Amino acid sequence: MNNKTNEIGQQAAQSTTVFNPIVGAQFSELLHSAAYVAGQAVRHPRILGSHLRSFLNEAAGIIRGNSELVPDRGDRRFVDAAWSQNPLYRRSLQFWLAAKAGITECLDDIEMDKTARARALLLSDIVLDSLAPTNTLIGNPAALKQMFDTGGLSLLQGARNAYEDFISGNWLPAQVDSRNFEVGNNLASTEGAVVFRNDMLEVIQYAPLSKQVHEIPLLIIPPQINKNYVLDLTPDKSLVRYLLKQGFRVFCISWFNPGPAQEHWGLDDYVNAVIGASDVVMTITRQKKLNVMGACSGGITLSTTLSHLAVLGDNRINSCTLLVCVLDPRPEDTEVGALVTDTSIEFARSRSAKKGILSGKDLSTTFAWMRPNDLIWNYFVNNYLMGNNPPAFDILHWNNDVTNLPANLHSDFLDFFKNSPFAHAGEYSFMGKSLDLSRVKQDIFMVAGLTDHITPWKACYRSIDMFGGDVTFTLSNSGHIQALINPPGNPRSRYMSCNVRTRSAEEWLENAEQYQGTWWEMWSGWLTERSGLPRGAPRKLGNAKYPVLDKAPGLYVFG
Repeated sequence: MNNKTNEIGQQAAQSTTVFNPIVGAQFSELLHSAAYVAGQAVRHPRILGSHLRSFLNEAAGIIRGNSELVPDRGDRRFVDAAWSQNPLYRRSLQFWLAAKAGITECLDDIEMDKTARARALLLSDIVLDSLAPTNTLIGNPAALKQMFDTGGLSLLQGARNAYEDFISGNWLPAQVDSRNFEVGNNLASTEGAVVFRNDMLEVIQYAPLSKQVHEIPLLIIPPQINKNYVLDLTPDKSLVRYLLKQGFRVFCISWFNPGPAQEHWGLDDYVNAVIGASDVVMTITRQKKLNVMGACSGGITLSTTLSHLAVLGDNRINSCTLLVCVLDPRPEDTEVGALVTDTSIEFARSRSAKKGILSGKDLSTTFAWMRPNDLIWNYFVNNYLMGNNPPAFDILHWNNDVTNLPANLHSDFLDFFKNSPFAHAGEYSFMGKSLDLSRVKQDIFMVAGLTDHITPWKACYRSIDMFGGDVTFTLSNSGHIQALINPPGNPRSRYMSCNVRTRSAEEWLENAEQYQGTWWEMWSGWLTERSGLPRGAPRKLGNAKYPVLDKAPGLYVFG
């Protein structure tokens, strides 16, 4: 993999398909906002005229060669020397920068409500980034050099890549070269077995990698939106393998990938499934308690389960870990949230109800257009104009191994986004019981990512006041997925922790201490204190009631 392709993979790995885009934005609403903005501009001709004059003045300076417009230092599209040294390329770039700045400034000056402004800015970014000079062969000096250096072979390879995407039914450029990845071989390869299976899930028990294990087992609840092997990626990046080496007894749920026939599955069904899985784990390990961990939407499911069990007086849960999980979503948290309205929520609900599912492929496409530079145009240039293969990147392979959400679960998640029930303790009910996390008295370990734009760390921090038990909050120095896949040995890994429970995220950050290394090591010590005494590792997986059904990673991961 060349350096440029590797950069594309690393950048795109920061943008993965997760909880937030379950709402998305209707294209019709974006167009309506564009018409609204155009109408506002007509009603304020002075504002429009002022910005038009500014653009023409800047254009005159560009033509004369004395414009000082330059791209952002972090914009990797314009690193080629031609953009600064070639007069023609420099001017074309500056015209595009002037147009983009002028439209953005004009939108800032026009009076409109917050939602309309967010949509207008999103639509303008999509259109203007689509018109970036780098997205054409003649406008991309690096692609032209590649064409001349290869005698035109790069164009032939680019055409072949485009054709392969077309015949495979992909309307967007491929994000990953998956030919070297095989689930069960070099991904999700940790030894284990399926010890329970029903229509909704498999329970995987992993084989111990230490002579002694802790008494109390750990059950992992992955997101329903992605497949579970993100936590057992490659052997050197596997959180599951790391836990096994530390002497933990690890079990993990693998969700069935639903189709229209499972449209009736709702959050209540998933909560009951988690409780049933915990019964299996406790029976196999002969324990009355277990530790649990949930990531992203799996953390929402887990938190709902904790509240339900607390109301029932069921104390089977010993401790809980929540990874990159927002329990009090607010529109201002993310760029996607700013687009959410009651209308868009009901549109998303009716659309999935009509299909029976929220398609993972549709979800990926929606999210790609929320971040087109990272998830579309990067690959358009790399795959088609440069004639390179997309990156062979394990995280991107996992991210493109999409799953569906049942329509009923999607509807429940939409209600969660709309009402934020955990932030209003006792005001909402679930399965006939009050939702109230203050009744959850177990110790909680939370992990967030400093550069996570999907579940922002400050939004994750809001959850600490919801629980009735002791909460340890830890902040990794990375993004959404990189915060999870954070094995020891990376010299750039850092994390922050603070023993003081502060009123705000900003105050917490001021008091936090930074440590070199990974939160995995801190969490391992925390979990050890809550996992009971050591005992001899079991020689066999499963038991008489729950015998081994298949080798890990099971059958559902391939669905």
